[in-house]
Amino acid sequence: MSPTEGRPKSFELLSVPMDLFDTTQYALKQAISGTALRQSAIANNLANADTPGYQRQDVDFHSALKSAISSGPEAVQNVRTQIQADPTAPLRYDGSNIDVDKENAAMAENGLEQEALVSVSKARVDILKTALGVR
Repeated sequence: MSPTEGRPKSFELLSVPMDLFDTTQYALKQAISGTALRQSAIANNLANADTPGYQRQDVDFHSALKSAISSGPEAVQNVRTQIQADPTAPLRYDGSNIDVDKENAAMAENGLEQEALVSVSKARVDILKTALGVR
C-alpha cells in the first residue's frame, strides 16, 4: 500500500516536496550574515583606531547579493562575503586610515540595517508559521 493510497486527491498535493523559503528569505539570511560580519569589521576598525599603519576594513555584501538575486535561490545561498581592506580611505599622518566619527556612524547605520533585516525575516517566518498552523 502506497503512503497516499486511500487518501483524498487534495491530500496528495500536500505530499509534494516544496521549499518553504524563497529567494527573498535566503537573501535576508545572507544580508543578516553580511551585516554581522560588517559589524565585526567596524568594531575592529574602532579598536585599532590608534594603531599606526592600521588599514580600515569593510565588508561589501550588497553588491554580491544584488548580482546573485537575479540568478535564483541557489546562487543567493552560495554568496560568501569576507572582510577586506579598504585602501580608498585617506591616510592619516601615522599611516592609519581610520576616522572614528565615520566608523561610529557606519556602525550605527549597519546596526539599523541589521535590525530592519531581522524584523522583516521574522515577519516572513511568522506568516509561514501561521499558514502552517504552528503558532
